[in-house]
Amino acid sequence: MSMSLPRKSQKELGISPSKILDFIDYLEAHSIEVHSFMLLRHGHVAAEGWWHPYGPELPHMLFSLSKSFTSTAIGLAVQEGKLSVDDPVISFFPDELPAEVSANLSAMRIKHLLMMGTGHTFDTTSDMHQAPDGNWARAFLALSVELEPGTHFLYNTGATYMLSAILQKVTGQTLLQFLQPRLFEPLGITNPSWESCPKGINTGGFGLKVRTEDIAKFGQLYLQKGIWQGQRLVNEDWIAEATAKQISNGDGGESDWAQGYGYQFWRCRHGVYRGDGAFGQFCIVIEEWDAVLAMTGGTNDLQGVLNGVWEHLIAAFKSSGSEAVEEPEAVELLQGRLNQLKLEPPCLQQEPQSQWEMNANKSCYRLESNPLKLETIQIEFVEDTAILQIRAEGTDHRIELGRQRWVPGRTSFFGEEEQIVGSYTWKEQGRLLLTIQRVETPFCITISSEYRAADDQIELQVSWNASFEPDEPPVLRGRRI
Repeated sequence: MSMSLPRKSQKELGISPSKILDFIDYLEAHSIEVHSFMLLRHGHVAAEGWWHPYGPELPHMLFSLSKSFTSTAIGLAVQEGKLSVDDPVISFFPDELPAEVSANLSAMRIKHLLMMGTGHTFDTTSDMHQAPDGNWARAFLALSVELEPGTHFLYNTGATYMLSAILQKVTGQTLLQFLQPRLFEPLGITNPSWESCPKGINTGGFGLKVRTEDIAKFGQLYLQKGIWQGQRLVNEDWIAEATAKQISNGDGGESDWAQGYGYQFWRCRHGVYRGDGAFGQFCIVIEEWDAVLAMTGGTNDLQGVLNGVWEHLIAAFKSSGSEAVEEPEAVELLQGRLNQLKLEPPCLQQEPQSQWEMNANKSCYRLESNPLKLETIQIEFVEDTAILQIRAEGTDHRIELGRQRWVPGRTSFFGEEEQIVGSYTWKEQGRLLLTIQRVETPFCITISSEYRAADDQIELQVSWNASFEPDEPPVLRGRRI
């Protein structure tokens, strides 16, 4: 059964609502796309907001925030005597070792995986994913370990996968199965999901999906030193060890990626620590002010998000301490603002009429060879709805999009079936803009489609709001069948 966190007013919790408003203003002024946030103080929700079509019931892809949950699983295994952070990594994989085991590989311990100090000089993830036999652990162990483990920080998602693989070796359970009765069920986290490698091992360093409130509960558990509703779930010593600086990752300064790294947790400025994931997934624990901030988003400006937290949200505590805050007008303004948060679909005030809806409606186009492996595309207009039909790698996908409004749906076009919303608008004659927001992920996909009546061809330009790839968006061309 899902258990919700208790709520209290900002006044009761001694938080300035005007500073929370300032934080929302800051995000919008800096064009930082946030999908949700939940601010806790003294174990109660002080403020929460979801930018529609995102909502509190939706799970969200955590990316590397998953790593902090993996670290917690290792801590639980340690307290149950199943392993030690000083155990050699190679001791768990006798059948996957290379013919020659180097001294540095032999010296690698579980703690080195946890602190991202494996001794590699490159992230091992790509090599692991390309393993022809799908054995990621064997691929990891085959790679050269250039440096002495524990002496050099390198962010290495492959190291977190190895933690998941080790856990499965010693428990006979996947990471998700192991955490279910020990963490997820006690916290009331329902229906968590986690991606797996070809061998059925949870990916560890990414791939977990939970709700925003679940992130907040996880942070509150750490703030409470492992105690939840009077029950100890995680040893206090592990909490302290995992969130302390275990290895240097830079020279400090103004970067929150150079303050030190723990066991899959980042140290921050202001004595704060956090788990985080790509594109704005955060679990921020502010011990000094007895507060937790959970956030999801779709931005590449992660430092910008943290700058806003330090500038405005910490100021909300500093300006008030534990005293009651008398800001009745700000309370009303904040609640009104939170109720109206939304990601608007692209809308044009004077949307041009297009001959495409009449002349090329329901036409099917065969696309030239392209990196997205799309084969055909067809768009049908029915009143104020566009029906997009795409064939990719032999599979047909159907997506509905509303005219300048979101239409909810589900699709497996991007992989596993997921919830989406879609909209369309005409930018000009013959130029159609399709927008698909993947509301369980950070991603929004925009397809700008141009129909050229003279030669009966279509040209598509595909772009994303946030991406690991700096490349220019691909341009796809096709001819009417």
